[in-house]
Amino acid sequence: MKKRINACYTGRVQGVGFRFTVREISDSLGITGWVKNLKDGRVEIVAEAEEGLLHQFLTKINEYLSNYITDTEITWHKATQEFNGFTIRF
Repeated sequence: MKKRINACYTGRVQGVGFRFTVREISDSLGITGWVKNLKDGRVEIVAEAEEGLLHQFLTKINEYLSNYITDTEITWHKATQEFNGFTIRF
């Protein structure tokens, strides 16, 4: 069953290629949604896929970017299936 996550990452997560790395990870797993920098210095991700894929997605983000992350907030929702791919929003 498809799920949706909304994740916000805090730390030194802007200006380090965070969004581009997240997009590469999402593309490799077939995740849809988007990632963007927030004005308060955090990075927000909205992503949809099968629940198991989303767990892999979050694990890979932590593996690749843990040196930059100090805190993560994740909420789970029902998928809306509104996305066709994964984009970086500006």
